[in-house]
Amino acid sequence: MARNSVITKSFARTVMLASLVMMALPALSGGDDSDAPQSSATNSQSVNEEAILNGGYVRNLSEFGLFADLTALEPANNVHPYALNAALFSDYAQKKRLIYVPAGSDVGVDDINAVVQLPVGSVLVKTFGYPDAEGVYKPVETRLLLHRAEGWVALPYIWNEDRSDAKLALGGRRMMVDATLPDGSRQQISYAVPNKNQCKGCHSLDNIVTPIGPKLRNLNNGDGSGQIARLQKAGVLPDILPDHPVMPAIDAQAPLADRARAYLDINCSHCHNRKGPASNSGLFLTYQEDNAVALGIGKRPVAAGRGSGGRDFAIAPGHADQSIMLYRMGSIEPGIAMPELGRNVNDEAGLALIGAWIDAMDSSAKPE
Repeated sequence: MARNSVITKSFARTVMLASLVMMALPALSGGDDSDAPQSSATNSQSVNEEAILNGGYVRNLSEFGLFADLTALEPANNVHPYALNAALFSDYAQKKRLIYVPAGSDVGVDDINAVVQLPVGSVLVKTFGYPDAEGVYKPVETRLLLHRAEGWVALPYIWNEDRSDAKLALGGRRMMVDATLPDGSRQQISYAVPNKNQCKGCHSLDNIVTPIGPKLRNLNNGDGSGQIARLQKAGVLPDILPDHPVMPAIDAQAPLADRARAYLDINCSHCHNRKGPASNSGLFLTYQEDNAVALGIGKRPVAAGRGSGGRDFAIAPGHADQSIMLYRMGSIEPGIAMPELGRNVNDEAGLALIGAWIDAMDSSAKPE
């Protein structure tokens, strides 16, 4: 097989997930991807492909026709729920993900990194929200990634107070949200909706906007629940797939190192990869990275500054408290905090995981 070959599959418009049940996957840091909506067999809502391809900056989320029942977040025909094994931490927001691929299109998978390559006309839908005091899910924003002829376009939509629709917010917004945290406590969170340009800050590969989450390693939970098979049957994935590793959730019963690497992959590697916005740092945090120094072990920063916190190494083996990585993960101060966008509170579960992973390393070992 050629190194960069793409495996393709055409699929019919009539394929539906009417008889399928979406699996319950472990959630990252409390509730992400929980209670994903189901694709309905009875709704007649059709996706507005004209809006996707040629709609410019569509004012209302409802105009795309991606939902049969917008208030209930019920997806339209041929719009399919999916979940990730490990999901990006976003101030404890719970996320509901959907994917749409137009009929008659070819879906590819890169056989090097097993990244799903979606055709023009595809849409990735991610709704962020929190349970209210009664446990009812309340959406805050929905982000769309639209694959148009000119490339991927990221558009953020903020929900109305009555949850009847969401309005385009190209300039982003900061708002106070009364959130229920994983431990059941309530907290006021200063929630940031990114502006259109900030979306590119994370969704960038070789300076081109690209999806982050839908990689085979993060879709295949490896426990036989069958999300991969369901997406194949729906035409979202091809029948034949390249070999790929399986990324665990951080709260799964998997080796500590595997869970830590999965966390860094989904939370950090969209910038920290060899073609990402942070490529000049020399710190590469993809799940498949096999160079210890590139992963940060015994690595000095390219530019120290106050972001180092007076520490010498990105990862000081055996010493989490001396590691720049954990110092920056534990800060919410601009210029120090990592990731730079997408959070205003610390991910305590993530900090505990990465700290335990670093502390478990052999402090006497020298990276090769």
